Order: sequence, then structure tokens, then C-alpha cells
Amino acid sequence: MNDFLFDMIASELEDAVGRENCSTRTIDKITHSVDYFWLSRMWADRGMRMPEADIVVAPKDAKETSAVLKIANYYKIPVTTWGGGGGTQGGAIPVCGGIVLDTKRMNKIYDVNEKGMYIECGTGAIYKHIEWAANEKGYATMHYPSSLTCSTVGGFLAHRGIGVSSTKYGKIDDMVLQMEVVLPNGDIIETSPAPKHAAGPDLNQIFIGSEGTLGIMTKAQMRIYNQPESRKFRGFLFHNMTDAFNAGRELLQKFKPSVMRLYDEAETVTLIKKIVGVEKPGAFMNIAIEGVSEMVDLEEKILLETFAKYGAEDLGSEYGEKWWQEKITFFYPGNMMDIPQCFGTMDTIAPYDKIEKIYWEMKKAIETNFPQARFIAHFSHWYEWGCMIYDRFIVDGKDVPKDPHEALRLHNDIWNCGVRTALANGGVVNDHHGVGIKLGRLMKEQYGPAMQVFEGLKKQLDPNGILNPYKLGL
Repeated sequence: MNDFLFDMIASELEDAVGRENCSTRTIDKITHSVDYFWLSRMWADRGMRMPEADIVVAPKDAKETSAVLKIANYYKIPVTTWGGGGGTQGGAIPVCGGIVLDTKRMNKIYDVNEKGMYIECGTGAIYKHIEWAANEKGYATMHYPSSLTCSTVGGFLAHRGIGVSSTKYGKIDDMVLQMEVVLPNGDIIETSPAPKHAAGPDLNQIFIGSEGTLGIMTKAQMRIYNQPESRKFRGFLFHNMTDAFNAGRELLQKFKPSVMRLYDEAETVTLIKKIVGVEKPGAFMNIAIEGVSEMVDLEEKILLETFAKYGAEDLGSEYGEKWWQEKITFFYPGNMMDIPQCFGTMDTIAPYDKIEKIYWEMKKAIETNFPQARFIAHFSHWYEWGCMIYDRFIVDGKDVPKDPHEALRLHNDIWNCGVRTALANGGVVNDHHGVGIKLGRLMKEQYGPAMQVFEGLKKQLDPNGILNPYKLGL
């Protein structure tokens, strides 16, 4: 693009959203080129420049977003949506340049609807802010991920995010009622006014998890819940993983705890020992039960009886309460892996008949093929039919190549090994962090011929391919 044409396009964008909401400053472009994706941080740490947008644009609502997309569609300029920049999969990185559309001006809370039990807000709102808005009315969102204080509503929707209370309340896609979406051609649409219906496929679920490749979500109605009368915690120590899985599966056939987290022995003797204080060897599980007091008391009785059958040592409530207090501390500096280490979380999900085998096969594959890597895991989101592994690899800084190109190859080789092992044993590419550019190459391996469904949607909605190119395998 020549300078004259760029200035003409920039002036159109400034007219659409206001000159003060458009930036070509180097500092703004760099800021919007590095998210929490390990490769982007490593690349910058090695003195390299990540791909940058030509211009950063911040619309305030659907109308201004529509104007931006009409301009981009006409000139066939790539548009990458940016929320809080907390993603780990490179989904917000503008790998093809063009426009970064920063959503954080779309942060208005329009309504806390107590009768309808939802908050209507712009998707640029930080999720903690809508939690506070719910709290002021005596409610809660029950969505408590580690990035609660720094990520947006739209970011969680785009990647099908999940919080620590998911076993009872579900993932982000269970918490949204209706959305406003701007299509690539600039048309503004609304999904169904009710999330459950027989009026064709659910439009919410087409755009949730699409990572900005099919449209830009600008407004959402997010569910709120009554604050629980009672919340009780219980810590347990299992002698082996099989007993823990069986106990968890049986419990989920009876009722749903809000929190259910099982840590393998490697995480129990490191992270859990450090933060929660459990000194004994074994597999630690924390359970939280909440709701109406009488129901909580009954569920606690069922919990104790069920876990006793599988030889679980009851550690009482102290460790569970400590875990709840420190639930985000796990991800703070000093506790979380960080550069110069090379690391990743290869979260996968599967039914109970496959999940334990996936864990052991991934651990074996990574530690055998990459002896410099450690594999640790916990199982953090449970359902009646299965659960999810929050499985991590860690390579100490001394074993990470200094050359950024070789470091990239090591990172991708470990990911290929781990995810392909999960796929071979009945798992998925990813559970809740998303796909982005990190794992797009593996989408076709999971879906095979079914990938044409996603590709067909992309081709129909975005024929010029302007929205977030090369993400999600599209």
C-alpha cells in the first residue's frame, strides 16, 4: 500500500470513529502485537518485532464497528479484533497487518436486569467490571477465570472461556443469552432473544468460539445468579488417579459441585504444597459446594460418603478455603511459569472412558520425546460425561534455545507431540483457551472432512477473508 492510499483510508477510519480513536503510533502498534502467547513474548524478549497492524482503531459501538468493517471490506484490509490481550494462542495477533480493532471502548454496562437475570453490556467490558455491577445488586456472574481482572467479555466469548466454578454453572457459552454481532460486510445482527429454541441452529454458538473470524461481537446479555446462601469447601487426598476419577464420575451423577479440581502428584508436591500448604504425597482434590444451606448440607453428606468409598483422605475445609482465597494467586509472577522458561497448557477434554489414558499417554509422549520437559496436570472442569485436563509442559530456561527460530521450533514440536497424542486417544485440539494461530494447523487433523463446515461458513460470511486471517485454521 502506498502512502497516499494509506492516508486516504486512515482518514476514512478517523471519520468513522474519531481521529482520537485511531493510532499509527509505533508504541500502540507494538502494544497490540504481543499478547500472552508464549511465542509472541519470546519473540519480543529476543529483540524481534512481532507482526504489527498498520493502524489501531477503537470503535465505541456496533454502528462504528460496522463503519470500520465496511471500509475494510471495500479495500480488502485484514481486521484483527483485540480485547484485553490476555490470550495464550496468538488469536489477537495481526499476523497480516491491516487494522487492529480494539474493543475496549465498547465497555458500557447497559442494564442489570434483575427480572431477566442478566447483565447487558458491551463486549469490551473487563469481566471483573460486570461482576462488580452484579455484586452491587446482590448477584454474581459465577465466571471466575484466572484472567478475570484483565480480559474482556468478548475475549471469553471468542475463545469459549471457562472459570473455576464451571462444574456447576458451565462455560461462557452457557452464560450468554443474546448477542449483537457485526458481520464482515458491516451488517449488524442480533441472535435469538432466547438461547434455547427450535428456530433453526443457535446463532450464538456459531459466533461463540469463532475467534473473530466470522463476525465481531459488540454487545451481550450475560447471566447473573443469586449469591449462594452457603459455600463449603473440602479438601481430599487420593492415593491414585484412578480412584480420583471414579469418585469424581460417581459424584457428578448425584449432584454438581461448583468447584472440582484434581491435581496430579507432580502438581500436588509442587504448586499445591507451595500455595495451599498440603505436605502429604498423593493427588489433591478440592471441592466447593454452594447454594441453599439445606441443600449444601445434604450434598456435603453425599460427598463424604461417596469419596470414602474410594479411599480418599478427608483433609477438612481449611485447604479448600485456602485454595479459594488463592485461586488467582496461582497465576501471579513467582507462581506461574514465565520466560525464560518455555511452557504451554495443552488443555484437552474427553469422556471418562478416555480421559485417564489421555493423561498418561500425553505424559509419556512428552517426557520421552522431550526429556528436557516436565509434564504436570490438574483436572479442573468436570461434567456428568467427562472432564478436562489442564496439562502443562515446562522447559527450564537453560534448555531453551537462544535463537528465536529454534525456540519457536522446539515450542511447536512439543505442542504437535502433545496435541496429536490427545487426538489419537479421543481428545480434542483444545478445551477453553482457543486455537488462534498456535493450533490452527491441527484443526483439520481433528475434524477431517467436517472442517468444510467451518470453511463454508467462513467463505459465505467473509468472502474477502478480512476477519482475523490464519486463525482457527481458517
